[in-house]
Amino acid sequence: MSEDVPLLDDLMPWAVSGPRLGRTWVAGPDPVALRTRWAVLARAEGAERERLFRPTRLRSVTTGAAALPGQRSTSTAGFADAPGPCPDPVRVLHAPFDEQWLLPDQRLIDASRPQLWRVLDEHQVFTVETPAPGAGPGGLLVTRHLPAGPLGGIRPLHRRPGGAEPNLAPGLLPLLAERYGGPVAPQDVLCWILAAGRPGPRGHEVPLTTDPERWHAGLDLGRRLLAVQLRGVDGGEPPRLPGGRRPYVRSAIRAWPDGIDWDPETGTLSLGSGAVSPVPRSAWEYEVPGAPGGSGGAGAGTRVLQAWFAARCAHRDPGAEGLDALGPAEWPQAWTSELLALVTTLALLADLGPEREAFTPGPLLSRADLAAAGVVPPPHWSRRPASVLDHQEEGPGGQFALL
Repeated sequence: MSEDVPLLDDLMPWAVSGPRLGRTWVAGPDPVALRTRWAVLARAEGAERERLFRPTRLRSVTTGAAALPGQRSTSTAGFADAPGPCPDPVRVLHAPFDEQWLLPDQRLIDASRPQLWRVLDEHQVFTVETPAPGAGPGGLLVTRHLPAGPLGGIRPLHRRPGGAEPNLAPGLLPLLAERYGGPVAPQDVLCWILAAGRPGPRGHEVPLTTDPERWHAGLDLGRRLLAVQLRGVDGGEPPRLPGGRRPYVRSAIRAWPDGIDWDPETGTLSLGSGAVSPVPRSAWEYEVPGAPGGSGGAGAGTRVLQAWFAARCAHRDPGAEGLDALGPAEWPQAWTSELLALVTTLALLADLGPEREAFTPGPLLSRADLAAAGVVPPPHWSRRPASVLDHQEEGPGGQFALL
């Protein structure tokens, strides 16, 4: 596309780098294992606690830190002095299409990005611009969970809790409403971005159509893409594959599976003695291009299902040490349910792929049109987080946080 096309950075100005955990053991696929890791670390003493903690320049067992917004039950003194009770693990997006759990204690996390925690609620949707262009539709992942892993830049849909103040260039919604003859909601813009946006050499490009019919066609496609990634929108039922294509557990996973494989003749996904079918080829072959750890060399992709399974077996790796080696002894039943949902998500995204690739926005709004409406360039304040404090936050050692 041409330089006349606006970028995602123009339309959703506020972006935040993803949290940097600093140590792998604070996140994982099993919340029970995270509580066990906390308990083991709290009981350890001296050099053993230091070894298990894995200190970095920013965090050690003696470093105090402010409580994360919304997590007031955690201690703010150094972990060695007052571990406090284990906080309830929270659901996060840890890798593309891989939802895991995180111990929400800022003393354990090198860079937690509190500004993201302040706007995290049931109304929020996070857009992640991944380094791997094919990690989601157009290289974008969307999630209601906090993105916390090596994913990429994060753009919240709302700048304040409660779905207030969209993270959109000022003037964009009125301009689009005037062009398309009806109200335009912030989520409509996100749906259009999912349908029409494309990675480009300048960044993620988002052409805006002048044609109301193309706009509504893009909204229809984008809403389906959004519903698949969020596994349901606004409390609705998660999208499902048609009856005959829905995956079912054909054989329960009882002993710990020694691997994951797919049979092209029967469409059966095997995990040790367990079996799930039917699993479409498109779900089995769904890749994240350029992901770290790809087996095919530079630029190669990693199959999502294989990466998901590997993450759940990481604690059993002979090289796993310390707290990373603590995990479930038996395959949790909840993981099988997650696997069925993941297969459905990947198959539906693969089904929508050709339609999305073929979608064209038609005649475009020019950058001059957007500039004339005051949409671009967005003002500097729109690139900074909003002031969302309606209460004082607890800082290190029980003092009030200075913000």
